Amino acid sequence: MPARPATSPVSPTSPAPLAPLARIVRGSGPGLLLAHGAGGSARDNWGPLLDDLAAHRTVVAPDFPGSGDTSAEPDELTLDGLADRLVATAVEEGLESFDLAGYSLGAAVAVRAATRHPRRVRSLLLLSGVAGGDHRLRFTAELAAALAEHPEQLARFVLSVGFGETWLNALPDDQLAGLHQALLAPAPAGFRQQFGLAGRADVRGELASVTVPALVISTTEDMLVQPSQHRTLAEGIPGARFAELASGHIPVVERLPELRKLVLDFITGLDG
Repeated sequence: MPARPATSPVSPTSPAPLAPLARIVRGSGPGLLLAHGAGGSARDNWGPLLDDLAAHRTVVAPDFPGSGDTSAEPDELTLDGLADRLVATAVEEGLESFDLAGYSLGAAVAVRAATRHPRRVRSLLLLSGVAGGDHRLRFTAELAAALAEHPEQLARFVLSVGFGETWLNALPDDQLAGLHQALLAPAPAGFRQQFGLAGRADVRGELASVTVPALVISTTEDMLVQPSQHRTLAEGIPGARFAELASGHIPVVERLPELRKLVLDFITGLDG
């Protein structure tokens, strides 16, 4: 099913309500809600896994404001606001409870959703996730936001910190040039706001209150959201499982088969 446009009637005599988030909906069965990362979209960050996940779940994958098919909004993004709207999107699709997977910034959003809506979230899968409280991550996120209007510099930034050293150095020159060219596409309208939130987000204080089954997947060559952030998530959530992938921050590109197995083993294991 294609992403649904984020439109909502607005009364001229009242403050404009927040538009519903555009979303991809696929599959059937128990619910699975997906949260994407800063500067990405549901399709960019989860697309190669959607068909596999939809074979086992009703998958709802929203786009944050300014990403994918959701229009940008002028107000600053907050974890509370994104978490609440993410959950509302799942409820709009008829899901009373659901598993929740978050990537990068989406992992922090997922943790906040689990603590604000504990009766709805059945499990957490956190991939390359932001925990917060790290000066290097804050400066890196601020640098990314500052480069939003400079495509060539942003492309080089993503090449430098977005991919793992092993994978990037193994690329033939022609493929590296093609990747560089692809990264020159304009940044999404919400890029600055989302990376601004990624630099500010901090969920460390609420990890101990997460009581659902959790899997934290750490990308061990990650230079954007460093592995110490992933370990903080795993160590803070009681009983969380921890797995590692030899990948940079974008394992859906670098290590898709291994990532698919980890994710599907966790999701299908919940049914058992």
